[in-house]
Amino acid sequence: MDTEVIENTQQHRFELPIADELFAAAYYRIESGKIVLIHTEVPSEFSGQGIATRLAQGTFELLRKTGRKAILKCPFMSRFFAKQPEYADVVDG
Repeated sequence: MDTEVIENTQQHRFELPIADELFAAAYYRIESGKIVLIHTEVPSEFSGQGIATRLAQGTFELLRKTGRKAILKCPFMSRFFAKQPEYADVVDG
């Protein structure tokens, strides 16, 4: 599972492929030109393996690379950011 997070703009989510057709996802909506992260989901059989953290890191890196800002409404993403303040340049509010 050495894959990168990709953005699926049609489904409004960032995806981290896991296995076969399975992936973890960070869902978002767009408000005032900003990405509002609203929900993070990992298939239950893969919980506790650090996949959500890898998804969060990849999502924040992709946002940084594309010069976008995120508003964190997702509890997981908020907890991740609290432990990773180096992403302050990506978070707006």
